Amino acid sequence: MTSLFRHIRQSVTLFFLAVLCFCAGSAIARVSTTAPPQIVPVSAGNEGNWGLSFQQEGKPPVANASADYLKQFHTYYAAQTAEKVLYLTFDAGYENGNTPVILDALKKHQAPAAFFLVGNYLETSPDLVKRMVEEGHTVGNHTYHHPDMSKISTKETFSKELSDLEMLYTKTTGQSMTRYYRPPQGKYSEANLKMADELGYQTFFWSLAYVDWYEDKQPTREEAFQKLLGRIHPGAIVLLHSTSKTNAQILDELLTRWEEMGYRFGRLEELTAA
Repeated sequence: MTSLFRHIRQSVTLFFLAVLCFCAGSAIARVSTTAPPQIVPVSAGNEGNWGLSFQQEGKPPVANASADYLKQFHTYYAAQTAEKVLYLTFDAGYENGNTPVILDALKKHQAPAAFFLVGNYLETSPDLVKRMVEEGHTVGNHTYHHPDMSKISTKETFSKELSDLEMLYTKTTGQSMTRYYRPPQGKYSEANLKMADELGYQTFFWSLAYVDWYEDKQPTREEAFQKLLGRIHPGAIVLLHSTSKTNAQILDELLTRWEEMGYRFGRLEELTAA
């Protein structure tokens, strides 16, 4: 009888051990299938749409091209630094009344910015462009017509989109344009990056942006702060649109809150000089 009870006790113990192993294995499987996907930066032959994967709050995102790959074309999307510095950039395709408020907030915080303009903006808002220059901001090239530059295969056509804007900028301000280029919609090809580099341009993507460009579907104040505070990180190049009513309304407070987080506002020239 004693032998029988011992056998039963051993069988029950083995059963529970099997159950525990099964549960542990299932838990591991669940963790591995729900972990965030790892995007490996492409090191060569990269082209298409600029893309980012935010995997950890307060940390730089993973981009679809590595910093080392981009640097060979004098192209940047963030500073590779642990310092709490960020770079403000605005894409300006047209003017709808929000830029003066944005410039006021930048002036209040003594925060330099880079404005990437298209031909329409220079044609319709020359006084605001002059104000950008007078207040110490950088004006960059977002092309004259804002086309999909990745579909342009000839250097002549590519160059004309940039040079036409340069000439209008010089006519408007009396100054030469800083040769900073931002591809419209973030669309690019390796050939484009080479062309820009050969023309003496440095290309700037971004490491933080949010959907702020739909004039009739603006993000709420809460949505804007959630993205722009939660995803800020050391060395960030921040892309905002000057057409955004939300950006105009929150920029003063946003800059204050970034300052309270310990950030300073740098110039893109810091990246190009490194």
